[in-house]
Amino acid sequence: MLSRVFSSALLGIEAYIVEVETDVSPQLPSFNTVGLPEGAVKESKERVSAAVRNAGFMFPAKRITVNLAPADVKKSGSAFDLPMSIGILAATGQLDCPELDSYLFLGELALDGKLRPVPGVMSIALEAGRKGFKGLILPMENADEGAITDSLEIIPVESLNQAVDFLEGELAINPRTVDLGDIFSASRKYIVDFSDVKGQEHAKRAIEVAAAGGHNIIMIGPPGSGKTMLAKRLPTVLPDMTLAESLETTKVYSAGGHLMPDQALVAARPFRSPHHTISDVGLTGGTNHLIPGEVSLSHNGVLFLDELPEFNKNSLEALRQPLENGYVTITRAAGSVTYPASFILASALNPCPCGYFGDPNHNCSCAGAQIQKYIAKISGPLLDRIDIHIEVPSVKFKELSSIADSEPSEEIRKRVNKARSIQTKRFADNDGVFSNARMETRLAREICVIDEQSMSLLKTAITRLGLSARAYDRILKVSRTIADLEGSENIESQHISEAIGYRNLDRNYWST
Repeated sequence: MLSRVFSSALLGIEAYIVEVETDVSPQLPSFNTVGLPEGAVKESKERVSAAVRNAGFMFPAKRITVNLAPADVKKSGSAFDLPMSIGILAATGQLDCPELDSYLFLGELALDGKLRPVPGVMSIALEAGRKGFKGLILPMENADEGAITDSLEIIPVESLNQAVDFLEGELAINPRTVDLGDIFSASRKYIVDFSDVKGQEHAKRAIEVAAAGGHNIIMIGPPGSGKTMLAKRLPTVLPDMTLAESLETTKVYSAGGHLMPDQALVAARPFRSPHHTISDVGLTGGTNHLIPGEVSLSHNGVLFLDELPEFNKNSLEALRQPLENGYVTITRAAGSVTYPASFILASALNPCPCGYFGDPNHNCSCAGAQIQKYIAKISGPLLDRIDIHIEVPSVKFKELSSIADSEPSEEIRKRVNKARSIQTKRFADNDGVFSNARMETRLAREICVIDEQSMSLLKTAITRLGLSARAYDRILKVSRTIADLEGSENIESQHISEAIGYRNLDRNYWST
């Protein structure tokens, strides 16, 4: 007695189809799972046997062999519980469904036969639609996530009994649908706004430039100057997410099990702010299950690192690959996966351990050697990958007590959207480039053409500040973004000048 049903598993954020073959033979009772199953899959036999019996079906006292094909790829997770149960019922004649091959099954079983949610449904639903399956039968809690794709029917069930009744035609279940318009509309409501920020006009302008071109930014200033407040409002001025960006980000969150129970789609740009005690594995991803880390959870959004020198140096150096390439590759004994990690890095730091170096209102208690040791934790190559360096001084009382309204995020976002529209047209023929910050060196030199006056200004700055070749390219990219914000076709000398002004940490800041 042999049956075949279909399920799916993840490799990174991409899904692949798994064929679940079940053989029930009249031999001594046993339950064997083959096909490189890992811990949770091996343990499924206990959940499956109890769930089948408690759901009112007969669990055969025979030899049961379940093969998960392809057999040369490791399988993990509890999503195979439901397809295994369906396969056993079909192999023993307790389930009769001519269209069994048309459906794909996912779900973890409780011992009473109820279904529990599983991660990775978004990617699996998209892959099932591409492979031509009629429907996806899955737990009720995963239904909205799966329904984002309209290429197949999403059938939510609460238990093994409901799944069997549906397959045999005894229970009608309407396929789940969701309204993408409602999801995106709800996601555009932010609880923070730039209108809350008093003063710091220079910093606001720098953040606007960073948002318009997708540039990384670092803010330096004493405690309480508003660095964290500014960073938290960066997502409110970024362009609204496209459906393609939202789907890719949702895949990452779904694969890592980070979607909220009532969340079908990540429709707002992520803002991740890990504590400085995070490990390099937590930041870039990994562990035995190759789950995504903070850099991937920030994909298409913002990764904010507060108190940057307090982070482990290995963690900071691990950022260099995703900052440069827009993805991170994780290699462990369990295998190798690549996750997308295209984000804006926003970081903040105090100028010294006590935080008051250079502050006119407080005396710094740090020795020069302490300051140098503190700042040396941030390597030159990492700083080179950050386009905008700005100082965020303490806010004066006059600005704090002002009753005048600051410019709201909505107005800033309008200018950012216009600049991004220019960039979208500019890079229409360049795959993988969507903003000025993502230009490769060759493309940057081709697009960021400057006149003799601007070249002379740039040459002077490079010579006096001792900037690297990468910093030179960063200045060109930032100046191109400033020109886009002004709607200027050409990069002018004032754009170059402003871009140079955003390289504070190249000016030997700590010697002033």
